[in-house]
Amino acid sequence: MNETYPRLRRSGPFGWLARGALLLLAAQIGHAGTAPFTMAEVLDYPYVGAIVASGSGDRIAWLQNLHGVQNVWLAQEPDFAAKQVTHYSDDDGQQLTQLTLEPNGRHLIYVRGGDQEANWADPQGLAPDPTASTAQPVVAVWSVDVRTGVSVKVAEGNSPAISSRGELAYLKGGQVWTAKLDGTGHAERLFFDRGHDGELVWSPDGTRLAFVSDRGDHSFIGIFTSKDRPLAFLAPSTSFDNVPRWAPDGKSIAFIRTRGKGAQPQPLYTVTPQPWAIWIGDTASGVGHAVWQSPNTLEGSLPETTGAANLHWAAGDRLVFLAELDNWPHLYSISMVGGEPTLLTPGAFMVDDVVESWDGRFLVYSANTGTTSGDDDRRHLFRVPVDRPEPHEITSGATLDTTPVLVSDSRVAFVSAGPRRPAAVELVSQAGGTRRRLSPDVLSKEFPLERLVIPKPVNFTAADGTPVQGQLFQSDGAPGAKAGIVFLHGGPFRQMLLGWHNMEVYADHYAVNQYLANHGFVVLSINYRMGVGYGRAFQHPTKGGPAGAIEYQDVLAGARVLQSTPGVDRQRIGIWGSSYGGYLTSLALARNSDLFKAGVNIYGMSDWSAFIARDLDPPYGRYEIWNREQMMRDAWLSSPVAAIEHWRSPVLLIHGDDDRNVPFQQTVDLVQRLEAQRVPYEELVIPNEVHSFALYRSRLQVDEAVAHFFQQHLGGAVR
Repeated sequence: MNETYPRLRRSGPFGWLARGALLLLAAQIGHAGTAPFTMAEVLDYPYVGAIVASGSGDRIAWLQNLHGVQNVWLAQEPDFAAKQVTHYSDDDGQQLTQLTLEPNGRHLIYVRGGDQEANWADPQGLAPDPTASTAQPVVAVWSVDVRTGVSVKVAEGNSPAISSRGELAYLKGGQVWTAKLDGTGHAERLFFDRGHDGELVWSPDGTRLAFVSDRGDHSFIGIFTSKDRPLAFLAPSTSFDNVPRWAPDGKSIAFIRTRGKGAQPQPLYTVTPQPWAIWIGDTASGVGHAVWQSPNTLEGSLPETTGAANLHWAAGDRLVFLAELDNWPHLYSISMVGGEPTLLTPGAFMVDDVVESWDGRFLVYSANTGTTSGDDDRRHLFRVPVDRPEPHEITSGATLDTTPVLVSDSRVAFVSAGPRRPAAVELVSQAGGTRRRLSPDVLSKEFPLERLVIPKPVNFTAADGTPVQGQLFQSDGAPGAKAGIVFLHGGPFRQMLLGWHNMEVYADHYAVNQYLANHGFVVLSINYRMGVGYGRAFQHPTKGGPAGAIEYQDVLAGARVLQSTPGVDRQRIGIWGSSYGGYLTSLALARNSDLFKAGVNIYGMSDWSAFIARDLDPPYGRYEIWNREQMMRDAWLSSPVAAIEHWRSPVLLIHGDDDRNVPFQQTVDLVQRLEAQRVPYEELVIPNEVHSFALYRSRLQVDEAVAHFFQQHLGGAVR
């Protein structure tokens, strides 16, 4: 607490909480249909995700997180009745990830611990410890026997891959290890490789293991056969080779090739072509050849969406991949002998979450398109043959349908959510039709299902003419103008949707925006440039981020729209966001405190130049004359700290000090600069917490802090 600024005084657990806030509820909340609910009530839902299927599709599994307690659920034919197969009971922040089913469905493997979405590992190799436990946590592979329900810790490590023969391979310290699925015996290193290994993929017959051997400035596709045979490498070169995919007969491997590190230094974080190619290597001889080379254009660059190239072997001697050749992430297929690729999914939308059928004849995917108004801010499921552009709609309507997996009897299991009802696992025929819910409905009677607002799509234009979209959260309420709040997602390669998000952190933010709308605020969530869903040019603008922050035009334009929205007090506009959204929040407060009267920056950047300076190692640290100084200048001018002399509005800074995506030092530095400018601020620092916060109780604390801060500085009824 900075005692210099008395207007942010202490009061109970939150220094900014006005003791009279609760007395405002009846006066500022409208009719019974919008009766107030608590933050704990709107967070009283299960997050469901990470759905997987067995090799035959007779079993599916998924992860569920309820109040920070994470467990694995399983459903299997014939009735696909859901049952819980792990029985953790604590909000301990030890994440469950990398769910994998043994091909025969007997064992279910998962990884417990770690921060799997981190940009970098802890320099000491420590796993996150968000509860400040005195016992050092580890990242480990666990196994559940689905017949007995017994869980065992197999070994320390992550990235498990199970062969068709039931052999487990996993990563530990950048090397490949193996252990028995039932946890008996001793783990051992499967083989030595001088690279940093990853992307483990077993051959169809389970006798060989393909992997990526990262050598720093290049990488190889390696093949392990047995301990008495040397490793083989496919078509080794000076390039980066990744994404190995076995041919069904095991005689070839397809992979993605991109340029190695080198050549004339190019500016970081600027839009330049990043060409790539699809290669096939013969697993017997190691000889490879290019099947397809992308054009050396911006549209020919490797996609930065879910699954990147989404490379698959397909029936009819074809390969399927995702590219942005027409400005949109679309599926293409090409003959193994080369030629022109066939566009499978034409239209102005993005393809996401791609899964291939067992016979390789069709693909199921999600996309932000459909027959319902506003579908560009939703996801629906489609099916398309691998050899012709004949997509078929599987789901439609006001739901958000993602992460499909194929079930044995021509059905699709997937995660579905709506504007009011949080995500659940559902089952539907590949032809579409009636859906069946699989995951248990554990919403409590306190969850405010019918009191949630249905967000409305909003379209507006930035100063340079770029069309921008967002979602407006506005409830019917008492007469009089309400304070407005701009919300900004992180990423930045993300998209907020017209319902409960399929990513856990953004589902949490959706709940907060619903809470704010229920408590006397109007919220506009902005899908600014650099986000996905609106084409490659929108996602990769020139002068974006540290190269010029052109996306701030979208934030400013959205705030003007919010000001002009009926029922909004144009003099009371706030702003909040996390990660990249936190950076843009601070940028808004620094540049336009005249417009934004208060803000909350959750683990956001404040000085791009300090962040990217660490990336200026070879090849950037060469003698060659290039635009390093101009790049650093652009990064500085794109940062909130460059305009801090104009910052006047109060800000709440929230950060966990074990953040492995945005350095905690960014907040340390910003606090001291704010003090020097006598800017009123509050800080909520959570020891040992990671980016996105691993603990439910941390999220609840943060979410309540956001709401109370805006109530104190903008008005509104909060309890």
